[in-house]
Amino acid sequence: MASLKTASGVQYSPAMDEKTHEQTYRGFVRFVEIGTSVVICWVLALAIGGIHEAWLTAILAVIVSGAAGAVGALAPAIGWKAPVAVAVLLLMYLFFA
Repeated sequence: MASLKTASGVQYSPAMDEKTHEQTYRGFVRFVEIGTSVVICWVLALAIGGIHEAWLTAILAVIVSGAAGAVGALAPAIGWKAPVAVAVLLLMYLFFA
Protein backbone atom coordinates (compact mmCIF):
# COMPACT_ATOMS: atom_id res chain seq x y z
CA MET A 1 0.00 0.00 0.00
CA ALA A 2 1.28 3.48 -0.84
CA SER A 3 2.22 5.73 2.04
CA LEU A 4 0.18 8.87 2.53
CA LYS A 5 1.71 12.19 3.56
CA THR A 6 0.04 14.28 6.20
CA ALA A 7 -0.03 18.05 5.93
CA SER A 8 -2.30 19.93 8.32
CA GLY A 9 -4.41 16.86 8.97
CA VAL A 10 -5.08 16.09 5.29
CA GLN A 11 -3.70 12.98 3.67
CA TYR A 12 -2.25 13.30 0.17
CA SER A 13 -1.41 10.49 -2.21
CA PRO A 14 2.16 10.41 -3.53
CA ALA A 15 0.93 11.57 -6.96
CA MET A 16 -0.30 14.90 -5.56
CA ASP A 17 1.93 17.91 -5.05
CA GLU A 18 0.75 18.98 -1.61
CA LYS A 19 2.60 22.33 -1.55
CA THR A 20 1.07 23.44 -4.85
CA HIS A 21 -2.34 22.17 -3.79
CA GLU A 22 -2.25 24.14 -0.55
CA GLN A 23 -1.08 27.33 -2.33
CA THR A 24 -3.85 27.02 -4.91
CA TYR A 25 -6.45 26.51 -2.19
CA ARG A 26 -5.23 29.53 -0.21
CA GLY A 27 -5.27 31.65 -3.39
CA PHE A 28 -8.81 30.54 -4.21
CA VAL A 29 -10.07 31.35 -0.72
CA ARG A 30 -8.40 34.78 -0.86
CA PHE A 31 -9.99 35.47 -4.26
CA VAL A 32 -13.44 34.50 -2.97
CA GLU A 33 -13.07 36.75 0.10
CA ILE A 34 -12.02 39.75 -1.98
CA GLY A 35 -14.62 39.10 -4.68
CA THR A 36 -17.43 38.80 -2.14
CA SER A 37 -16.37 42.05 -0.46
CA VAL A 38 -16.35 43.88 -3.80
CA VAL A 39 -19.79 42.54 -4.75
CA ILE A 40 -21.16 43.69 -1.38
CA CYS A 41 -19.78 47.15 -2.20
CA TRP A 42 -21.58 47.07 -5.56
CA VAL A 43 -24.87 46.15 -3.90
CA LEU A 44 -24.44 49.00 -1.42
CA ALA A 45 -23.64 51.38 -4.30
CA LEU A 46 -26.87 50.32 -6.03
CA ALA A 47 -28.76 50.93 -2.79
CA ILE A 48 -27.25 54.41 -2.51
CA GLY A 49 -28.16 55.19 -6.09
CA GLY A 50 -31.69 53.87 -5.71
CA ILE A 51 -32.56 55.26 -2.29
CA HIS A 52 -30.74 58.60 -2.33
CA GLU A 53 -30.83 59.10 -6.12
CA ALA A 54 -27.06 59.65 -5.93
CA TRP A 55 -26.05 57.78 -9.06
CA LEU A 56 -22.77 59.63 -9.56
CA THR A 57 -21.79 58.67 -6.03
CA ALA A 58 -22.78 55.08 -6.79
CA ILE A 59 -20.64 55.03 -9.94
CA LEU A 60 -17.70 56.46 -7.99
CA ALA A 61 -18.24 53.83 -5.29
CA VAL A 62 -18.12 51.02 -7.86
CA ILE A 63 -14.85 52.39 -9.27
CA VAL A 64 -13.30 52.84 -5.80
CA SER A 65 -14.40 49.37 -4.67
CA GLY A 66 -12.89 47.83 -7.79
CA ALA A 67 -9.62 49.65 -7.11
CA ALA A 68 -9.73 48.52 -3.48
CA GLY A 69 -10.26 44.94 -4.63
CA ALA A 70 -7.26 45.21 -6.96
CA VAL A 71 -5.12 46.59 -4.13
CA GLY A 72 -6.27 43.76 -1.89
CA ALA A 73 -5.46 41.19 -4.57
CA LEU A 74 -1.97 42.58 -5.15
CA ALA A 75 -1.10 43.04 -1.48
CA PRO A 76 -1.77 39.82 0.46
CA ALA A 77 -1.38 41.61 3.81
CA ILE A 78 -4.33 43.85 2.96
CA GLY A 79 -6.53 41.27 1.24
CA TRP A 80 -10.24 41.65 1.92
CA LYS A 81 -9.76 44.58 4.31
CA ALA A 82 -9.58 47.26 1.59
CA PRO A 83 -13.00 46.48 0.02
CA VAL A 84 -14.54 46.07 3.46
CA ALA A 85 -13.32 49.56 4.40
CA VAL A 86 -15.09 50.90 1.31
CA ALA A 87 -18.22 48.93 2.27
CA VAL A 88 -18.21 50.48 5.75
CA LEU A 89 -17.98 53.96 4.22
CA LEU A 90 -20.84 53.13 1.87
CA LEU A 91 -22.96 51.87 4.77
CA MET A 92 -22.31 55.08 6.67
CA TYR A 93 -23.31 57.12 3.62
CA LEU A 94 -26.42 55.00 3.13
CA PHE A 95 -27.67 55.41 6.70
CA PHE A 96 -26.47 58.91 7.61
CA ALA A 97 -26.86 60.90 4.37
